[in-house]
Amino acid sequence: MRIIHKISLIALSAAFIASCTNKETTFSDPLATNRDTTVSPAENFFLYANGGWIKKNPIPGSERSNGIFRTIGDTINAQVKSICEKSAKNTGAAKGSNEQKIGDFYASGMDTVAIEKAGLSPLNAEIKKIDAITGIPSLMATIAYLHTIGTHPAFSFYVGQDDKLSSKYALFFGQGRLGMGNRDNYFNTDKEAVSLRAAYVKYLIQMQELMGSNAATAQKDALAIMQLETELAGASRKNESLRDPNKNYNKMTVAQFGTTTPNINWENVLPELGITKADSVIVGQPEYYVALNKVVKNYTIEDWKAYLKFSLVNAEAPYLSKSINDANFHFYGAVMNGITKPRPRWKKVVEQTNSSLGELIGQIYVKDYLPAGSKEKLLEIGKNISNVYADHIKNLDWMSEATKQKALLKLSKIIMKVGYPDKWKDMSALTISRSSYCANVIAADKWEYKDMAAKYGKTVNRTEWDMFPQTYNAYYNPSNNEIVVPACNILVPGFEGRMPDDAVLYGIIGSSIFGHEITHGFDDQGSQYDEKGNLNNWWTDDDLAKFNAKTKLIVNQFNKFEPLPGKFVNGNATQGENIADLGGLVMGYEAFKQTTQFNNKEKISGLTPQQRFFLAYGYAWLSNTKKEALAQQIMNDYHSPEQYRVNGPLANIKEFHEAFKIKPGSKMYQPDSLRVVIW
Repeated sequence: MRIIHKISLIALSAAFIASCTNKETTFSDPLATNRDTTVSPAENFFLYANGGWIKKNPIPGSERSNGIFRTIGDTINAQVKSICEKSAKNTGAAKGSNEQKIGDFYASGMDTVAIEKAGLSPLNAEIKKIDAITGIPSLMATIAYLHTIGTHPAFSFYVGQDDKLSSKYALFFGQGRLGMGNRDNYFNTDKEAVSLRAAYVKYLIQMQELMGSNAATAQKDALAIMQLETELAGASRKNESLRDPNKNYNKMTVAQFGTTTPNINWENVLPELGITKADSVIVGQPEYYVALNKVVKNYTIEDWKAYLKFSLVNAEAPYLSKSINDANFHFYGAVMNGITKPRPRWKKVVEQTNSSLGELIGQIYVKDYLPAGSKEKLLEIGKNISNVYADHIKNLDWMSEATKQKALLKLSKIIMKVGYPDKWKDMSALTISRSSYCANVIAADKWEYKDMAAKYGKTVNRTEWDMFPQTYNAYYNPSNNEIVVPACNILVPGFEGRMPDDAVLYGIIGSSIFGHEITHGFDDQGSQYDEKGNLNNWWTDDDLAKFNAKTKLIVNQFNKFEPLPGKFVNGNATQGENIADLGGLVMGYEAFKQTTQFNNKEKISGLTPQQRFFLAYGYAWLSNTKKEALAQQIMNDYHSPEQYRVNGPLANIKEFHEAFKIKPGSKMYQPDSLRVVIW
């Protein structure tokens, strides 16, 4: 996506400003060449901005989608691959060094001969634990153990900041992961859902057979697993019901938790999860645990063994033999996402090495691949966005002065973590060797789990990062009231070796990153947390009612979008991201208006500054997705499909209408009475 090689951003910025008077570019301008001018910007701006690129770049068979995220992902993968290969060649690297761990992890993943020879043996110890289960106490102890190695059967558990006391770590229990992802896949009656369930049962049977069961036993166990998961799915909340932080915050003592699940002794389970001396837990969905209490007793121990073995092997399938890996890919890749062929092995191993050892790789990435001045440029954009946000809040016509002051206080306390952490995590306790790829993945998962569990009872570390500098993404953490923007977000494809103009920087980085993430602090969820990161209402009743009325408007807007025939965007489930997209776009444009490029009204590639800004925003979400993957996105994702992340918010922007002469009656025109204005 945002690809700039090792040239000083500060120097490039100065060079760009000096050449601003040139109205035509001497290079290929992606904002101009990506367009499909056969599409009217008034009818479908997403396709107008990106359709030319989409026509020239079909989705590879090995991918669920193609676009700017894949482009930048490929760039980062190539850089990480270079780090991995260089490390793997150095067989003399000091034991325990970052280079040794990276090199051995990558080498073990590329050693397909050893992986085939090992078969299921890397999981022998875990399978023996499952086979040794004799009753509910040992069942729950084994489930807890599997959580510590990266498998998450039956329920979810993590250690995180207490939503109502952000200075303390708390224990969180939530509804469990499901083999088919969203609960609705187990109950929807459309032909796609029915077909998916049939394919899942076939996959369950196939996996049982690959684990050594005969045909009759494999079918019996597969049906038991399907029935067990269906019961747990029935007790799981829908995505939109998981958005209310208060309704999903149910704090109780361990003893009180136990009274809701008399068949499960949590005081015995918690030590198996690595937690001692627990005083309380936060249960997200209590009804799920009432159901789990019944399920642990209503299914036989043999049924549970089958479920746990499948959960284990399914989680580790990408790191095991070809037959298991292929079966896993067929269901999750081909059936669920329409992917026709696997990715090249090197790419899968690079991505896993980066996922498991990203903290170590990040240290090399920052030194070898991050353009000089990246952090400073990102901070500059972020501060400009924050400043215009403050001005907007001050001038809101729907909010009282009392609530404005609270909103401004929260905004002023937002911490911006940009580029990379000041201090890297200590992973010296993690041991990696070339002997087993699967064992290495589990070792990294164990380290990560121990690192998380060890936080309980300690002072909250607000300096930690939950992303690597080479991760093309960003996030807002309400408990820390912080936004985190990794270094690689500075990259923009098509501008290699030169600084993008400010319309591009503010259309992409200003709007879809900084503006978007700051707005998450004021979306339907983030707005319920105060400046200290505590779940605490800081609104007057009247202002909150006005805010909720505005969010209802954006929910209604997105409910009308139909990405596939008969499948509509879930406006409730996606409202947080939709609010953040709209707020980010507004703030990005306001910040851009303060730039020299905007005020000098310079045209580039025949495009006005305003047109370039909105085209850049469209470029930020350039994506083309296979219909199978799109169907799952509509059901599972809190983000709307990319087309609507562009067309949805833009339709509410008056300046967009003016820039592209959008007239009443066109699809991209939103009349004043329906236009959403929040922040």
